[in-house]
Amino acid sequence: MRYFFSLVKRIDRLLLALPIFFAFASIVMIASITYDGVNPLNRSIVVQAVSYLIGYVAIAAVLLIDYQLFARYEKLIYAAALLFQLSVYTPLGTDMHTGSLAWIDLGITTMQPSELVRILFVLVFANFLSRIRDALSGIQGVFFSILYAAPFLTLIMKQDFGSGLVLAVMCVGMVFYAGVNGKLFGRLAALFIVAIPVLYRFMAGYQKNRIDAFLNPENLSISATWHVYQAKVAIGSGGLLGKGLFSGTQKELQFIPVQESDFIFAVMVEELGFMGGAVLICLYLVFLLRLWRISGKAKDMYGSLIVIGIVTMFAFQIFENIGMNMGVMPVTGIPLPFVSSGGTAVAANMLAIGLVLNVGIRNKTINF
Repeated sequence: MRYFFSLVKRIDRLLLALPIFFAFASIVMIASITYDGVNPLNRSIVVQAVSYLIGYVAIAAVLLIDYQLFARYEKLIYAAALLFQLSVYTPLGTDMHTGSLAWIDLGITTMQPSELVRILFVLVFANFLSRIRDALSGIQGVFFSILYAAPFLTLIMKQDFGSGLVLAVMCVGMVFYAGVNGKLFGRLAALFIVAIPVLYRFMAGYQKNRIDAFLNPENLSISATWHVYQAKVAIGSGGLLGKGLFSGTQKELQFIPVQESDFIFAVMVEELGFMGGAVLICLYLVFLLRLWRISGKAKDMYGSLIVIGIVTMFAFQIFENIGMNMGVMPVTGIPLPFVSSGGTAVAANMLAIGLVLNVGIRNKTINF
């Protein structure tokens, strides 16, 4: 116990505290969106607040376990994560009226397995890449990396394209950091870009709609284009200081779609203005820099790769969500980390922070 307290003294306090600011922003914005003029404390707010509390409990629990222990159980974690992802195909699976079978119904609440599976996948993929680092200079190492990740990428892409895209970017970031040959990486990236028109033919209708909207931003007959247009109107109308909380007209008139999740940033900027959005982005930058700092100080490649996977996950989600709100990125349904409504996502994100802090406090050996 004395050893554990010695470790905790070295924790990154700023990184531990930042979620409190995100929680405050999230709950305030969800309250503004969901307030019906009668009940200020609705289910969405309660779920979000409880999820943050559960998240801090998860951080405390994961700090008790030396992250290197996860490497010993790679095969077990891999199998468990895969089975958990397949749970949506059991009687518990539900599409939440979205047409995408990506959730499980637990009775009192629902859960999206992919949010937690991504975190478990980082643990096993980081260990796998640590073992085959030397092989990454050739095509064989890259091939085996793709093969290792393929079951998760295939399942999650099929269930939820946005979550699958996040996982794919995480894999790329981790493989790149592990030391893949630069020329080989460039050739594979070029091959993927060339293959995009072919992949487009196999996409679902709603996915094609989002890409068409991105490529034709002036065509308001495309539903996704209309959604982005309304989000941009809300952002532009917010001005410097915004219209005030609970006073966003685009929000109140329901012009902004999926307000609690995909387009919560547009609601925030409409009501809190450019300054509100800028403060949130600055907090995200500080958050990402603290994560990156820990990745560079990890005592082994396994720890560094765990943090890099998590940094990549957060960085891409933040960039993609804010970008799609502003019309500079295609709509993918990726939520804004820590701010968008979603209990599973919040708990998973907090667990990810716990893993990063775990790597950070164990970057040196403590002697008594």
